Amino acid sequence: MIDIMFFLLVFFVMITLHMIPSSGIPSRLPGSTTAQPLHKPDLTLAIDKEGVIHEGSQTFTPETLTSMLSALPDHAQAQVTISGDRDVSLQTLIRVMDACRAAGVTKIGLAARHQAGGTEGS
Repeated sequence: MIDIMFFLLVFFVMITLHMIPSSGIPSRLPGSTTAQPLHKPDLTLAIDKEGVIHEGSQTFTPETLTSMLSALPDHAQAQVTISGDRDVSLQTLIRVMDACRAAGVTKIGLAARHQAGGTEGS
């Protein structure tokens, strides 16, 4: 009986771990007073403050990102969320969005931290 209980405990822990989305790299998300929750994306890209694109433990250039996204089955319907550090330049963000669009991905969301008030947070 104890074996069954341990099995169930391990099973629920494993299921719970897979329900938590990959957070990628630590970053300071920009704040937005109008941020809204999005549906769970098919892919979450993180951009660190040096401008390096991460997906899980892999890093990409805009060209390799386009190749990877093009290889996805049904990539035209894929939903991608870009989570960029607030210190990332706008040009870097545009390059990543262009790489996604070059692969045929048009459903692109930007991650932001909900912020009360109207000014930049700390």
